[in-house]
Amino acid sequence: MSTTYTYSVVLEPSEEDGFIVHVPALPEICTEGDTETEALAMAREAIGLVIASRIERGEALPVETGKPFLDWNHDPRNPYSVVV
Repeated sequence: MSTTYTYSVVLEPSEEDGFIVHVPALPEICTEGDTETEALAMAREAIGLVIASRIERGEALPVETGKPFLDWNHDPRNPYSVVV
């Protein structure tokens, strides 16, 4: 059985070329990419890793209350799965 968690992301241009992505509900995530697509792909990967780490440590997962942008679909058989 899988549970879907939805998280908002903040995508902003970096001072150099590229984009920076933050996930307010997961403050440990700050990643970047050369393009919007690459930055969002990095965010998907980071969300999966952070969620898997929190689950492994028995920590509660935050529930997003804002408008969603990326959905992270938790499938116990594949803890790194992310749905956009």
